[in-house]
Amino acid sequence: MKKMSTLTQVLLAVAVGSASTAAVAHTTDKNEALSGYVVDAQGKIVKDGSGECLRTSYFTAALAVAECDPDLLPKKAAPAPAPVKPAPAPAPAPAPQPQISKVTLEADAYFDFDKATLKPGGKTRIDSEIQKLGDVTLNSVIAIGHTDSIGTDAYNQKLSERRAQAVKDYMVSKGVAADKITIKGMGESQPIADNKTKDGRAKNRRVEIEFNVTQKVAK
Repeated sequence: MKKMSTLTQVLLAVAVGSASTAAVAHTTDKNEALSGYVVDAQGKIVKDGSGECLRTSYFTAALAVAECDPDLLPKKAAPAPAPVKPAPAPAPAPAPQPQISKVTLEADAYFDFDKATLKPGGKTRIDSEIQKLGDVTLNSVIAIGHTDSIGTDAYNQKLSERRAQAVKDYMVSKGVAADKITIKGMGESQPIADNKTKDGRAKNRRVEIEFNVTQKVAK
């Protein structure tokens, strides 16, 4: 095999070097075309003395990168504001509670002895109670008759019922709805005092009226 001359070796070396340089230049141009920025042999973007990236003639906003041109990148849509929750509805006012008031008509004062007819004083007392109903809603009325222990159980039961009925009849005549009023006769079964004494028996002869009402709701 013949040895190459020195001149041939030099020419060959120059040719190889030129080819390598061309290859690097081609690769660099291709990278720059893809990135839009001047890059070095390692593919890193070249910056000037002020730190600004050097752009190539291929540069467009679509090739911008965050390192060099963050302002050109597409902006992320702002998150939708959270829906405003409506204010909770105010709590309803509590419903008025029923109230029960009790009126006691002593039989000796408001009825004739052993009778079931209301005296004028008994009517006046009931009138004053009916007048109070204008400020409330009447739910119900119960008239309960009682007697002392003198007489038979059956007689006292009937007498207590008649006196309770007399109270209902008078209240209905004054405009109270009949279906709101209930009567009961308890006879001598529920004494509140000693039937062995005159004063005790007088206290036991009575009619109790219970009014169940609620305060009217303001409109």
